[in-house]
Amino acid sequence: MQVFPIPPASGRGILWFFVIMMVVLGAVTLMMGWAAWSTRNSRAEVSPAGLKLVGDLWGRTIPLDRLELDEARVVDLRGEPDLVPRRRTMGTALGGYSAGWFRLRSGEKALLYLTDRRQVVYIPTHDGYSLLLSQSDPRRFLDALHDATGGRTEDADEATEGE
Repeated sequence: MQVFPIPPASGRGILWFFVIMMVVLGAVTLMMGWAAWSTRNSRAEVSPAGLKLVGDLWGRTIPLDRLELDEARVVDLRGEPDLVPRRRTMGTALGGYSAGWFRLRSGEKALLYLTDRRQVVYIPTHDGYSLLLSQSDPRRFLDALHDATGGRTEDADEATEGE
């Protein structure tokens, strides 16, 4: 019997393939870990500087003057079918946790941080989207937002400007 070995492939292509795959898998693992951590550690911070959403990739600070606080309200999504998230456009949805950009059943664009769909604060903004945030004490959260604005509303601003 005669044996004819096949020459080995150049190691560079295969090596780079595995390096790239390891980097991608590592990044995905980190992102999934961060998302899992965020399901238990997301929060909303209210200050005169604005509403700061802390959590996964979708966190940001929204200036208070961009929020339509006169239209804000506490909702139970089980009884508000138009506000139920219908389609995720760029976000995270793991079990009972939804965060990021979604389209609501009404077609409205919304930034969500939802863990409990029974105690949700709905806040429209002047920027073409709304916020849906789960809160353990939604009424106190809304009061804190109003207090951070100094109790001023748009109507009060307009009345002051007319004087």
